[in-house]
Amino acid sequence: MSGLPFRVRVAFRLALREMRGGLKGFYIFLACIALGVGAIAAVNSLSRTMTDAIASEGRTILAGDVRFELDNREATPAEYEWLSGLGTVSVTTGFRSMVRLPDGSDQMLAEVRGVDGLYPLYGTLETDPQQPTSELFSERDGVYGAIAAPLLFERLGVAPGAELLLGNVRLRLSATLTNEPDALSEGFGFAPRIMVSREALQASGLIQTGSLVEHAYRIRLNAPLGDDDSVRALAARAFPDAGWSIRTSDRASPGLTDNIARFTQFLTLVGLTALIVGGVGVANAVRAFLDSKRTTIAAFKCLGAPASVVSLIYFLQILLIASIGIAIGLAIGAVTPLVAAGFLKEVLPVSAAPSVYPSALGLAALFGYLTTAAFAILPLGHAREVPATALFREQGFQKARLPSWPYLAGAVVTLAALAALAVFSAHDRRIAIVFLAAIGGAFIVLRLVAVAISALARRAPRVRSPALRLAIGNIHRPGALTASVVMSLGLGLALLVTLALIDGNLRRELGGTLPERAPNFFFVDIQGSELDGFRTIVRQQAPEGELVEVPMLRGRILAFNGEAVNAGNVPPSARWVLRGDRGVTYSEAVPKNATVAEGEWWPADYAGEPLVSFSAREAGEIGLKIGDTVTVNVLGRSITAKIANFRNVDWESLSINFVMVFSPNTFRGAPHAWLATLSDPGASDAQEGAVLRAVTNAYPTITSVRVKDALDTANRLVGQIATAIRAAAAIALVASVLVLAGALAAGNRARTHDAVVLKTLGGTRRLLIRAFTFEYMILGFATAVFSLLSGGVAAWYVVARIMNLRSVFLTDVAVTTVAVALVMTVGIGLAGTWRVLGQKAAPVLREL
Repeated sequence: MSGLPFRVRVAFRLALREMRGGLKGFYIFLACIALGVGAIAAVNSLSRTMTDAIASEGRTILAGDVRFELDNREATPAEYEWLSGLGTVSVTTGFRSMVRLPDGSDQMLAEVRGVDGLYPLYGTLETDPQQPTSELFSERDGVYGAIAAPLLFERLGVAPGAELLLGNVRLRLSATLTNEPDALSEGFGFAPRIMVSREALQASGLIQTGSLVEHAYRIRLNAPLGDDDSVRALAARAFPDAGWSIRTSDRASPGLTDNIARFTQFLTLVGLTALIVGGVGVANAVRAFLDSKRTTIAAFKCLGAPASVVSLIYFLQILLIASIGIAIGLAIGAVTPLVAAGFLKEVLPVSAAPSVYPSALGLAALFGYLTTAAFAILPLGHAREVPATALFREQGFQKARLPSWPYLAGAVVTLAALAALAVFSAHDRRIAIVFLAAIGGAFIVLRLVAVAISALARRAPRVRSPALRLAIGNIHRPGALTASVVMSLGLGLALLVTLALIDGNLRRELGGTLPERAPNFFFVDIQGSELDGFRTIVRQQAPEGELVEVPMLRGRILAFNGEAVNAGNVPPSARWVLRGDRGVTYSEAVPKNATVAEGEWWPADYAGEPLVSFSAREAGEIGLKIGDTVTVNVLGRSITAKIANFRNVDWESLSINFVMVFSPNTFRGAPHAWLATLSDPGASDAQEGAVLRAVTNAYPTITSVRVKDALDTANRLVGQIATAIRAAAAIALVASVLVLAGALAAGNRARTHDAVVLKTLGGTRRLLIRAFTFEYMILGFATAVFSLLSGGVAAWYVVARIMNLRSVFLTDVAVTTVAVALVMTVGIGLAGTWRVLGQKAAPVLREL
């Protein structure tokens, strides 16, 4: 009966009996576990709700079973015939263009979409008032019907029934667009939607050779074709050089799904940070709990209980208590999709049916148990060494030396399992590994910071003030709170500083720095026949402005060195190069805003095989080298060019930049349009408005993009994302507060002894309060300095290296961080210490 099962049963019964006294001392423990587990469970449950909604309504989101997209050209008769053989085909055409009032007094950029009579094949086009599409887009006396998003009505100050001009055609606004069923599959738009018939587009004169136009062919299949890869293989066999982008309903909105996955990973890692910070609180709570049980542990040993059974008793008890916190966190995660259902209806134009997701809850529970075990094992190892003499004498267990090797090995194995779970459950494992390495490094540095603070306090010169002398002594004495306070606050504040600096730098770039460096306007779809007249108008309206023009085509990268591209083998930061069509150009000379990083530029009169210059950073991430070949599909024709050089590109300037610049002979004779920028730093809003009106009225087919408006849209989007990020950072900060409170509570026993002895020796309550205040201020300031340094470095890396933007250290963030650290340490410290100062001396002195 003395085997392992018997020992486990006995330990379990004793653990349950000890829990009859309640959870006193474990409330912070429960809060830390519940907060971290709840954050992870809620984020992953909400993510599953959104992705399941997208997957379940893939046909509606795509408005078809499969979509074939061609840029800058329509399908040939043979291609269209093949598509029609698969099922019912609905054709839509999308691009950006200017819409303007008939009197030319106002205009704006719009996302224009022309649809046919079959649109949508799935889902419902909702308008106000609701009408059949034949009525909405009907032509009467040369005026075509149109519907538009509410924002377009608001900005132009018009109402349903008003008329607008689009290119060379007059439109009648029939209704307000309230729901575009396949809006998610169309991607993010920088301008409000206006929808017309394809006949209206043909009459507008906007569809010309070289125009940046997307033609989408949605199909309701006669018979299933299989998954996305099967459809691609079938299309490649039929028309290998078509260059179309293919998407099936099971991947109706891959961009949105990937973004949800990335954001979920980020928030999960923030939740894991809160859980790991909470792990420090677990260790403090377990240590304090076991310290309070030292006489009980000694009694067990006196009665013959082996040390392993004693450890098992309290390990099971800790797991049972952790289960309560995990259950609370799982309940939070389970109800989050239900609470967020109303919000999701506004974000996703599909019905999100909230549910309970066992996999998401199971993942969060596993994180919770592993964190509890990882941070509880070492205190249990210390408790194992409690001598039987502690039954007769008040003393804590020895914490100065490490526990025995099995406990050290158990802690290492559990931490490794926690790290492995974080990596293998991540969307991007590379980011997860970097994150975990940063967390591990932060723990080491925080420990070194605590050691450095103690060493400095130990070597500090003697000061006159008794309160300050006591504070300095408290920082380096045995059992000091230095390590606990620094560890508790360090990670949470560092994360808060990092996110605040990233948010501040993004807003600074979008709101100030970028607009100062960026051109005032981008002009797109300038036809060769319009170029001279366009130049004349711009020079008349902005004589001080700088006009830059380049030829532009659109091309999709098909292969590198003859092998089809595989975005899965490319780092996420460079995958955008391989998605969809990219703008390409040709040039005899190196562009003014770029420099050759490697290789040689071609001569001005070059006439050999096609050559291409590739952006250096993206080429490095993809793994390209000089001499490799790139195959690009342009206007339905596949062109293979050799990489002659790499260029350093200043993307953040927002000037005209291309990933690929070809030698001029590559596209000799190919039809194309022109792209231009106008930079005039001194132009007022009125002068910019005059330029916009003059160009739009003279050349309605030219699309004019005011950079300031585009940056305002991006700024609003960044603001929405930043709100979610700040909420996530707040979770980690709350965890830090809880851990700090727990660390201070765990040290109250020693503080009580100190306070009683000092009061017995003549110390006043005022002196003790001043001493404790100085101590907490020193620790808070030291932790704030670490958080500023580590958070500043992390934010710089993200902004400068990943986002390629200029990074500056923001003074207001620094001041706020120091203030928060001081308020938290001093406030929470004094709140916990106040009760200690009121302890009666006799009961404490009898225990010494």
